Amino acid sequence: MLEADRNPLPVAPRPQGRYMPVVVFGGIAYSAGMTPRVDGVLVARGHVGAEISVKEAKPLAARAAVNALAAIASAVGGVDNVVRCLRLTVYVAASAGFTALSSVADGASEALFDHLGERGSAARSAIGVAELPDGSPIEVELTAAIRTTP
Repeated sequence: MLEADRNPLPVAPRPQGRYMPVVVFGGIAYSAGMTPRVDGVLVARGHVGAEISVKEAKPLAARAAVNALAAIASAVGGVDNVVRCLRLTVYVAASAGFTALSSVADGASEALFDHLGERGSAARSAIGVAELPDGSPIEVELTAAIRTTP
């Protein structure tokens, strides 16, 4: 049994505008920025360090990462075709002076590991920003190596 079989992914999120949710090129899949949405609805708004605590932000980062993984899996014929996560970028809408960005990003990293095991471990950046789309506290981009032949 694959690791992914124990942790089913949600349905891939639909784009919230005119863009591709995933671009596949040369054995690499690049996700668009994914926010913590469930059934297309953003589950939280605000800034981490003000309206949202680190404890609350970690599962939001996890949800955004799982949405990115679900989008990639959908584009490549299933999570079994995700060979390895390569790069994870976690954007955090942070209040002034908030510096625990890595702690928030740990939620995204842990979620990928929960779904893929070691294949989910990726190089990572955690970046604090003033605002994100629709007031989201988190946005995640994921790049993954994919299996290109059945």
